[in-house]
Amino acid sequence: MKTSPSISRVIALSALLILTACQSDEPQQQGGQKPEKHVDVVTLAPQKVTLRSSLPARTTAFRQAEVRPQVNGIIEKRLFEEGAQVKEGQQLYQIDAALYQAQVANAKAQLMRAKAALQTAKAKEARYKNLLADNAISKQDYDDALSTYEQTEADIKVQEATLKTAETNLNYTHVYAPISGQIGKSNFTEGALVTAQQSAVLTTITQLEPIYVDISQPSKRLLDLRKRIIARQINQEKAPKVTLTLEDGSAYSEAGTLQFAEVNVDPTTGDVVLRAIMPNPEHLLLPGMYVKATIEEGELENIILAPQKGITFDREGNATALIVGKDNKVELRQLKLDRSVGDNWIVKSGLSAGEQVIVEGLQKVAPEDSVKIDNNTIQTAGNGA
Repeated sequence: MKTSPSISRVIALSALLILTACQSDEPQQQGGQKPEKHVDVVTLAPQKVTLRSSLPARTTAFRQAEVRPQVNGIIEKRLFEEGAQVKEGQQLYQIDAALYQAQVANAKAQLMRAKAALQTAKAKEARYKNLLADNAISKQDYDDALSTYEQTEADIKVQEATLKTAETNLNYTHVYAPISGQIGKSNFTEGALVTAQQSAVLTTITQLEPIYVDISQPSKRLLDLRKRIIARQINQEKAPKVTLTLEDGSAYSEAGTLQFAEVNVDPTTGDVVLRAIMPNPEHLLLPGMYVKATIEEGELENIILAPQKGITFDREGNATALIVGKDNKVELRQLKLDRSVGDNWIVKSGLSAGEQVIVEGLQKVAPEDSVKIDNNTIQTAGNGA
């Protein structure tokens, strides 16, 4: 079908009008200003920060005593209930004492014999001394009598020591608790033969209240903390507080304090062991449990905290932030960061109080762009934004 000349003229005229309109719009768009980009910012303010570290830890008994026999013999009685609480000095076992009673009796008899001999030797020495003065005996006879007297005195001291040893061994047949605490299972029953200083323990007593918590901290972090304390950057007037998170994820109700740090660094892990002491009134914590310890290391004053969502890192790990500066122009800042605190970074350098850090709209802006602030969150002391 052929198109009429009139219709062809109409189509050509329409195309010409559309092209003309496009060309007239181009200069207007190119000559106009770029549209403002909208961002949200946080206005920084000096903060007071409590430094906390969460680290793996393990519980350790406050006191633990392995009970062993100190004499040989047969166990006659076990005098405690396994798993019960025992007091220091409470008798736990009775070892057959017949042999040791006989040794005490023999030592007493030997001491009595020595004391009787002393009386005879003393009287003889006194007589010979008078006879020597009258020249009735020789000097040698008197010296012999004196020597016998002194030897008898020494024999008494030997027999007294022998008696004391025998009485001590007799007392060792009564096996007592060296500390107070919870006693474990008995590894020997009545009728078992035990020997002095054997390697196998009779039983173990553990004091659970309070309890130690040994915490592994990287030496680098401990070094940083000590530098802060030396430089008086941290307000640490009392021992750092320690709280625990248990293996099931629940928080332990009691809080403890940090006691000391080991002086040696583990060469295999690079960690230093810190020891905390925790109340354990319900004996919920048992030795050997793994927990997470949170240490309140101290407080920092007048610190700049930057929101993490306003900080970016390049491939080398260098931190940067975009701020809204003079005339609402975007500026790029190079930052030095310390550590994270919640959702913020502690800023060492690069940002100051009063500056506005962009936290929303970062992908849409670049340095020197003009922006309009939609939301401005102003930090106040303690909220960190």
